[in-house]
Amino acid sequence: MSRELTERGLDETAVVRAPAAGDLDRLRINWYAERLHHPDVATAVRAGGVLACVSALRLHGLWVAPGYAQVHIRRSKALRGRIIGCRPYRGRPLPTTTAVDPVVYALACAARCMTAEDWVAACDSYLAVNDVDRLRADIAPYGGATVDALLEKVDGRSQSGTESIARVRLRALGFHVVTQPAVDYGIYRGHADLRIGKLLIECDGERFHSRPRDRANDHIRDRKSSVDGWATMRVAYRQVMHAREWDEFVEDVRAFTRAGRHRVRDRRSRDAFERSGDGMARRSSP
Repeated sequence: MSRELTERGLDETAVVRAPAAGDLDRLRINWYAERLHHPDVATAVRAGGVLACVSALRLHGLWVAPGYAQVHIRRSKALRGRIIGCRPYRGRPLPTTTAVDPVVYALACAARCMTAEDWVAACDSYLAVNDVDRLRADIAPYGGATVDALLEKVDGRSQSGTESIARVRLRALGFHVVTQPAVDYGIYRGHADLRIGKLLIECDGERFHSRPRDRANDHIRDRKSSVDGWATMRVAYRQVMHAREWDEFVEDVRAFTRAGRHRVRDRRSRDAFERSGDGMARRSSP
């Protein structure tokens, strides 16, 4: 905004002349952008609003699932247009004084625009460096019952969006899913992504290990874990994001658990299970 430019030391005359000199782009009345600016932000401001919701989350660096290519805009009350603005479930709208909405307010708006599982995954990525109790407090003025229910499903321990979505879906199917269980991998103690009984589920992200060394380490981990009685299934990003492939993966998990192969029966497996930090085996299939 022009006010921010004058606060930085530019007088009003310099602000007016800057677009002609090529130093700034004039987006709309009293709104300017530097020559190197994000195109989505410029689109939102030109449309009479600010970058909001899912688009703001992506700009803030949160993980956003595919399928949200549209620029999400929160419009100024003083301007009208054909673009419907994003808004949270409750609370008075924030003033449109910055070109990009704050991340927590963007999360509140995104709860209306994203699927439940995609929103939980975005929250998980936010909680990688933030506290869940603080998020609950900050989002409360804009959330409501729907957001409160979704917050019960978030888990900041998640290491990827792929893992988050797989966890939410499997729990919705009735599986008892443990997040980031501790597992002994030979000479060191590491963590798997998810666990159902003694079935470890590793969720390979979109940019999953392109280096041969990383792939080799995964093979070693899978082999070492099998010594202690763990079984491992790997699910790739594409297999989570595409419905038919995800359904095939779920059928494999059901077949494994239906046969009771995820249950802990021998002493060696029971000791390994106890060391993973979740106590005695529970019923793990729907």
